[in-house]
Amino acid sequence: MGVWDSILPGGGRRFIKRKDSDAGEAGRALEELRGSLYNDFHTSEGAKRQQQRFCGPIVALTFNFVVAVGIIMANKMVMGTVGFNFPVALSLIHYLFALVLMAVLKALYLLPIAPPSKSTPFSSLFALGAVMSFSTGLANISLKHNSVGFYQMAKIAVTPTIVVAEFILFQKKVSLLKVIMLVVVSFGVAVATVTDLEFNFFGACVALAWIIPSAVNKILWSNLQQSGNWTALALMWKTTPITIFFFIVLMPLLDPPGLLSFNWDFKNSSAIIISALFGFLLQWSGALALGATSALAHVVLGQFKTIIIMLSGYLVFNSDPGFTSLCGAVIALAGMSVYTYLGMKDSATGSRRNSLNSRQNSHLPKSKIITDGEKETRTVDSV
Repeated sequence: MGVWDSILPGGGRRFIKRKDSDAGEAGRALEELRGSLYNDFHTSEGAKRQQQRFCGPIVALTFNFVVAVGIIMANKMVMGTVGFNFPVALSLIHYLFALVLMAVLKALYLLPIAPPSKSTPFSSLFALGAVMSFSTGLANISLKHNSVGFYQMAKIAVTPTIVVAEFILFQKKVSLLKVIMLVVVSFGVAVATVTDLEFNFFGACVALAWIIPSAVNKILWSNLQQSGNWTALALMWKTTPITIFFFIVLMPLLDPPGLLSFNWDFKNSSAIIISALFGFLLQWSGALALGATSALAHVVLGQFKTIIIMLSGYLVFNSDPGFTSLCGAVIALAGMSVYTYLGMKDSATGSRRNSLNSRQNSHLPKSKIITDGEKETRTVDSV
């Protein structure tokens, strides 16, 4: 230290201590950063916060809308041009493809962590996986055996089913104004899209059997994400194997024979893989939208998609849906606009109420109580 004292008289020792202190602070800052990143990506709470931060309602609904339009074109190519007329098998391929993609993400440590098993009973995950298989499989079979008009009527019936099911399961009520707007939307969609109602007994049975699983599927996806620390991908990872199991059971019962004799050449296989990719994105975007909004909002988005596709055909491809259908589309869009406004108003009111409650809780008077020789601070509600 004599050399340091000659160079820095009286300050050598303090200089070395300051450098050590700076190094210690830098190390602590680095550890805090690493801990923050770990919490953001390797805990269920952190992953849920990141999903809410980067994928709010507008982003999730837009993502779901774009992917839904894409999968319609992909499935038309598979069912029409390719001639793959096995709806349950196609759904099974979609979910197998999704499981492989999520396994790759998990191997790369990019799949969000699921909450502890104690937080969500296995019965809830099993029920979600089961109803998801019936919802997806029966929807494809209904579209195959029913006219487009009858299929749209079944989709419209999902809306009141969700309202009733949420009231029975969770005592969740919908305001009268929102109910009126849902009726207006459903009426407009029916007028715009239901042009033919060809009746087929088997198709009608499938459509009726599809309504309840479809409604319960949306409710469970929304409720599990909003009541716990589930992210969309984590919930998909847990429920997809269950869904695949039920697809394997349903496939020989509901699909026609001839799957193994299908021409699996490069062109046909590529089309099916593209459809499977869109299927994974549709499942993911739908889960994100249900987690960010509600089951009813997701149904309204589906009806909005139907109307936009019809109007796009009229404006871009010069199709002629007829004056009555155009009036129905305008009525549906008006109802959707008012419903969206009411939803945003309710969300803003809820946010203000939560903010007010948090401020009130932070300003509650505190009293200090001596317990076992230590000071214990308790919050006392003011009278």
